[in-house]
Amino acid sequence: MRATAIFTVKAFVPTDLKSEPSVATALPVGVATMEKHFEGEAAGRSATLFTAAFDQATGVGTYVAMESFEGSLNGKEGSFNFVHSATTSGSDRTAEFFTIVPSSGTGDLVGISGAGGMAVDADGTHRMWFDYQLG
Repeated sequence: MRATAIFTVKAFVPTDLKSEPSVATALPVGVATMEKHFEGEAAGRSATLFTAAFDQATGVGTYVAMESFEGSLNGKEGSFNFVHSATTSGSDRTAEFFTIVPSSGTGDLVGISGAGGMAVDADGTHRMWFDYQLG
């Protein structure tokens, strides 16, 4: 089954990363928490732990995000975790990864598994889809 959505970021809060010993690299590593809201066949919200090595000036870098979603997929209510990552050279998305975390579903979404993806339209609209199975 597939559930599609448009999402908006309602909060993006950078968080201090305390790491000892630290390692200096050419791209700074950052951590933030996010809240996203989803509309469409996937409707609800997510709480996200977002990490990235990214250069704001050039738009080059890679991110990894772990999200906890609550809401509905095609009318089935519950919650689950999913993880995604991608790399950009400033104008593209490559090395994309997206998976639903096994055994993380609750409510009507118990037993959820699968994958998905994300795209950003030219006008900045953020789209996400879940290709999933239940049971």
